[in-house]
Amino acid sequence: MRIKAKEKDGITTAKVMAKHPMMSYAEAKKKGKEANFITYVIAKVGDEVVYEASTSQFLSKNPYLKFKFKGENKGKELVITWTDLSGKTKTDKKKIK
Repeated sequence: MRIKAKEKDGITTAKVMAKHPMMSYAEAKKKGKEANFITYVIAKVGDEVVYEASTSQFLSKNPYLKFKFKGENKGKELVITWTDLSGKTKTDKKKIK
């Protein structure tokens, strides 16, 4: 996962690229494989949830997410976790600049 997080005037902008093949049901059927895509994404700063989303097969390969949240977060860690259809999870973190 690639993460950039920058705070300006009390608002943090996060840009995240999750590396995942995102194989939809239709693609999987054509290729004779099992569908697998990111189904859930959560971002936290400390114990506070700052972003949460249920996603579907309609995100592109290696999806790019951009979101903003309020708070004095400079120097704190932004922790992002995604879960895919097979139950695999990936967690990554980055200090907010």
